[in-house]
Amino acid sequence: MENFTHVSEFVLLGFRGTPGMQILLFLTFLILYVISVVGNFGMIVIIRADAHLHTPMYAFLQSLSLLDICYSSTIAPRALVNFLRENHTVSFAGCAAQFFFLSLFGTTEAFLLAAMAYDRFIAICNPLMYSVNMSHQVCVLLVSGSYLCGIVNAITQTTMTFRLPFYGSNEINDFFCDVPPLLSLSCSDTFINQLVLLGLCGSIIVSTFLIILVSYIYIISTILRIHTVQGRHKAFSTCASHLTGVCLFFGTVLFMYAQPSAIFSMEQSKVVSIFYTIVIPMLNPLIYSLRNKDVKQAVKRSKQKLSL
Repeated sequence: MENFTHVSEFVLLGFRGTPGMQILLFLTFLILYVISVVGNFGMIVIIRADAHLHTPMYAFLQSLSLLDICYSSTIAPRALVNFLRENHTVSFAGCAAQFFFLSLFGTTEAFLLAAMAYDRFIAICNPLMYSVNMSHQVCVLLVSGSYLCGIVNAITQTTMTFRLPFYGSNEINDFFCDVPPLLSLSCSDTFINQLVLLGLCGSIIVSTFLIILVSYIYIISTILRIHTVQGRHKAFSTCASHLTGVCLFFGTVLFMYAQPSAIFSMEQSKVVSIFYTIVIPMLNPLIYSLRNKDVKQAVKRSKQKLSL
């Protein structure tokens, strides 16, 4: 190893193509990113401004919107810059920082979605105790716990990945610093890293998904016991948006990180990466607002206040 220079920077290959194709990709990413930031920031403003939305459910939704802004902002700005320049280098420390925050926000979102499922479980299955079981202190603990789990996973993954020796090739076959392409660049045996990746990320995905699954088994069982069609529809409508968001998030993350083949199918993984780093954060405000009467009414009240 002494005959090779240790990598001090990486090159993000991104998406290959003609200058015209790069401009098209730049515009596509820019539109998606702007919609994501504006939509999620708008959700935060609406929830904070309307007293009717100061409930645990919308506190979690506000936290989710903030997470989505941070998540997409970890990836999109550098990708946009790289579409317009020939030099796609990123420093070793810069790559590690991007990798850390990607792991942090992604893991936190998984646990936050599980907390939102638990909130819906309490609201529908035990409504009389909702104010006690989902007090402000409990909400703070659930959100803080989600971030704590994210920090633990991010530190573990970042430390293990960037302690690997990188010599020779420094070209990352992706548009951001992610673990599969980084592992493929290391000149050492990455079996332990792959094992930890599958074990740790797999346990996070499985544990949070099981919490959501068990919560919704009880929720659906309770909804089916409601005698009126209107009552069943009202109860289910409060969960439909969350279920859609869960399916989108866990479906793509499961594909990316819960299978060994993801390490060897870089081109396919790049396309999926766009979906969970840019598209899903953009879709979440639409999913949680278009099907939500409370948010629609809050928007109407805000418009009425502004028109006065």
